[in-house]
Amino acid sequence: MADAGRMQTGMHSDRERCVRAVQSKDARFDGWFYTAVLTTRIYCRPSCPVVPPKAENMTFYPSAAACQQAGFRACKRCRPDTSPGSPEWNHRADLVARAMRLIGDGVVDREGVPGLATRLGYSTRQVERQLLAELGAGPLALARAQRAQTARLLVETTPLPMAEIAFAAGFSSIRTFNDTVREVFALSPSELRTRVPKKDAPNTPGALSLRLPFRAPLNPDNLFGHLAATAVPGVEEWRDGAYRRTLRLPYGHGIVALTPRPDHIACRLTLSDLRDLPVAISRCRRLLDLDADPVAVDDQLRTDPFLAPLVDKAPGRRVPRTVDEAEFAVRAVLGQQVSTAAARTHAARLVLTHGTPVDDPGGGLTHLFPSPEVLSVLDPESLAMPRTRRTTFTTLVSQLAEGSLHLGVESDWAETRSRLLALPGFGPWTADVIAMRALGDPDAFLPTDLGIRRAAKDLGLPSTPAALTARAAAWQPWRAYAVQYLWATDSHPINFLPV
Repeated sequence: MADAGRMQTGMHSDRERCVRAVQSKDARFDGWFYTAVLTTRIYCRPSCPVVPPKAENMTFYPSAAACQQAGFRACKRCRPDTSPGSPEWNHRADLVARAMRLIGDGVVDREGVPGLATRLGYSTRQVERQLLAELGAGPLALARAQRAQTARLLVETTPLPMAEIAFAAGFSSIRTFNDTVREVFALSPSELRTRVPKKDAPNTPGALSLRLPFRAPLNPDNLFGHLAATAVPGVEEWRDGAYRRTLRLPYGHGIVALTPRPDHIACRLTLSDLRDLPVAISRCRRLLDLDADPVAVDDQLRTDPFLAPLVDKAPGRRVPRTVDEAEFAVRAVLGQQVSTAAARTHAARLVLTHGTPVDDPGGGLTHLFPSPEVLSVLDPESLAMPRTRRTTFTTLVSQLAEGSLHLGVESDWAETRSRLLALPGFGPWTADVIAMRALGDPDAFLPTDLGIRRAAKDLGLPSTPAALTARAAAWQPWRAYAVQYLWATDSHPINFLPV
């Protein structure tokens, strides 16, 4: 069968490859395309456990929204709406990918299609045309599919009344909620709820327990190890085998606990406003890089004989990212030329003094990380850092607060990197680590990083920045993942899953 690592945009139009994927029930293709069955009018993920239909009865779509628009309803067995997201939206920086990241972040529900277009710098017509051409559905249909998924999650995981669920999922009326759920899932909301086995009530009132799927393999060591080792006290912690942190969200705040399991990430969310559920899920998936295509990444990196043993030893490494791009940029500046422990101390002081207090019945979290607006008005003399870094810090938070610098999911990676490099005190390392972990650029590279240079030298790779960059050209477009494999050769605690 065709190598999943070579999948590209528009795979749904390659009928032969899609049929082979469905017939072999290959889970690596889940989220890349959807199979609609002409005889049953049901759409499925490629790995659906039921007997595959005859090839002549299959047709293929690039999105669940396109299936729904064509009149197909979701399979009750494989639940295609719970597939991992397409890796395309996280490793591309074009208009469609940026639009999909924004839709996943709930922008259409909050700001409408005009707001989406404004953020992207295009006209509404241009955005709609390009999404329709590539995904078979416009932004409203894509947002509607997301609302339907959110509604199903709330119906199945909470005892909330249906009216509250409709409001929380973003529907304008109970009637629209009922009609959409019935159309997408061929069941009424109450029928959806009765199909779910009864479970014990959660220990924490209002907590939602979810399963976040991913494409195998996934190596959790450096992913959770990095998050735990760099955790800012009060905002993040490692507790009872889970990474926990506070979340600043559009309608309120939340606390999430993320626990690695063999076939999923267990996600426990407590939200002050349930309308934030889809955004919180999207940001947690982004934090853990769960929509990556590890087969494509690892296949490319294995072509280098010096990296191949690292990949074979622990395949499926992900890039630990962030739930808040501005927060990460601030922390990157705090971490310039200091140890991990010192960076945590600097950040903890800011949190204690300027963060927003929150209540955490289930652990030791106390604050939201302070926003750029709050940090932009603090007294620079109160910062325990060299004067030049104070200037770097104050310039960054001022531009973030006033909106002249954007680090959101819609950011153009190359343009934003250039803008960062223009700030005082921003060198290639700071700009590239923000590009890698905040912006999500899968090809961001850190050739000046001492840990990377040391690992390269130990492996027999070139260790000077220029020579290493030249050698790393063969690792494109996955150099950020190569960084994770190189970092993992060190014995630093960030590379190991906490116990």
